[in-house]
Amino acid sequence: MIKQTEPFKFTTGVIAYPLFFVLTLWLVFWFEIRFGFNFSNYGVYPQNLKGLRGVIFSPFIHGDIEHLYHNSIPLLVLCTALFYFYRPVAWKVILYGILLSGFLTWCIGRPSYHIGASGLIYVLVSFTFFKGVFAKYYRLIALSLLVVFLYGSMIWYTMPIKEGISWEGHLSGLITGLVFAMLFKKQIAQPKKYVWEQDNFNEEDDVFLQHFDENGNFIETEVEPIDIDEIPPPVVKYFLKVKPKEDENFTAKG
Repeated sequence: MIKQTEPFKFTTGVIAYPLFFVLTLWLVFWFEIRFGFNFSNYGVYPQNLKGLRGVIFSPFIHGDIEHLYHNSIPLLVLCTALFYFYRPVAWKVILYGILLSGFLTWCIGRPSYHIGASGLIYVLVSFTFFKGVFAKYYRLIALSLLVVFLYGSMIWYTMPIKEGISWEGHLSGLITGLVFAMLFKKQIAQPKKYVWEQDNFNEEDDVFLQHFDENGNFIETEVEPIDIDEIPPPVVKYFLKVKPKEDENFTAKG
């Protein structure tokens, strides 16, 4: 049975939270341009204690408007799907995903500043895909297939195929999402179990299965003939409805 009362219920937060998060990224970028700041030094710098602050700040920092634009659309789409299909664990996936993927990037990354929300995007892609496969629930599987169709090509960027891209952050996000898909099991919609799939099901008590033997062969049973003469005839009752006399003082209200 589905553990949640209403697992897929649309609320204001499904749109509001992802939109607010993306707007925050744009607000930080606007602040940099407007006042001439450069927050790139607040990114993740691997194997450096000072670089650990980037674990928290790096998802909000982007190098240019193209970088921010390419991260905003998938982030908005994936966060919306997360809050709709996985609302009970959505905040955990986002917050813990930022921390864990950022820390893994700090552990395995090159000595350079790693910035951008792409690590979180890979967390969401990985979690959404693997969780749908593990849950074996048709709606979540459909979401997994949709994610593969839209963002399946992103898997190539978890490898060092292009200069200037933090493949370490992408790989960290992919690993983090897979770990979360295996850990977060409670309050996730589960496929409905029929009576015969439940643990307490007893085949001997099932009326339908009693017509078959242990090999699945149908057991013929003798049916006692029915004597038609013993069946009482049906009783038909007639009711006479008398039309009332018309009242001269009757007034119709319209």
